[in-house]
Amino acid sequence: MRRLGPDDYRDMPWKNGGGVTRELWKLPHPFDPARFLARVSIATVGASGPFSVFPGVDRTLMILEGAGVALTLDGTREVVLDQRLRPFAFPGEAELQCRLLGGPVRDFNLMVDRALVQGSFEVVQLAPGETRTLAGAGIVLLHVLEGRATLPGEPLARDETLWLEEPGLLMLRSDEGATVVAIQLERRPLAP
Repeated sequence: MRRLGPDDYRDMPWKNGGGVTRELWKLPHPFDPARFLARVSIATVGASGPFSVFPGVDRTLMILEGAGVALTLDGTREVVLDQRLRPFAFPGEAELQCRLLGGPVRDFNLMVDRALVQGSFEVVQLAPGETRTLAGAGIVLLHVLEGRATLPGEPLARDETLWLEEPGLLMLRSDEGATVVAIQLERRPLAP
């Protein structure tokens, strides 16, 4: 178990040079140091424009703040993301054009190398005094967006991330209410 906070996060330029993302956590790629196995980040999108292309990567994005975005995939299909905390998954090699719907947005991103990792996340909203049981296999990351949450003996404040490996069942509780992103990553078996 490892706790990460704002002092551990890194600001990184976008691959296409169009902005900056705050990298919360990254797992190095086992074969290519220029790539990652998995990455979690929060980005501020201040202007309309293209998304970076990541071949072989599965991406999941959700809006945290702002009016939202309209994404045009491969020049054909438009998807409007105008609700907070609603994940949208897409392939990293897709050509995406982003149009802001009403000013800058902040978004949460999960990216995984699809050949080696399967990744997903859910938003857990805890009412004051609520406890939720989460299954935890592989790597689990818990990132607090709002409020405070607690695992037995491990309090988590806003903007903190807890990194766990093979944790089994997790009892997540909040006395005051919290919004937590629960990320689960499972390694795929290597092809012979």
